[in-house]
Amino acid sequence: MSMKIRLARGGSKKRPHYSIVASDSRMPRDGRFLEKLGTYDPMLAKDNENRIKMDLDKIKAWLAKGAQPTDRVARFLESAGVLPKTVRSNPKSAVPGKAMAERAKKKAAAAEAPAAAE
Repeated sequence: MSMKIRLARGGSKKRPHYSIVASDSRMPRDGRFLEKLGTYDPMLAKDNENRIKMDLDKIKAWLAKGAQPTDRVARFLESAGVLPKTVRSNPKSAVPGKAMAERAKKKAAAAEAPAAAE
């Protein structure tokens, strides 16, 4: 049985609230789970201590049993110091899109025009 530590969505429309759960990977996202391990409330400020609450002892026990965290939960565990930090590479994330590149070009041309007139 393939185990996952993942997020199960709760809350109403446009007001998400997630539970961090250990479940069988074949179960639906909001379906049956084996154990609730914590909560995540993305509506709270990033520096709020109640944004992410995890029972680290239970999570470590599930990791020892072979459960695999999803990407988002793995990031939470990295920030908590449970998992080692992994290097992620997304070189295209820093490249601006077409519209932003055009705006930057126009802004640079506008900045050069007054300097050339003087």
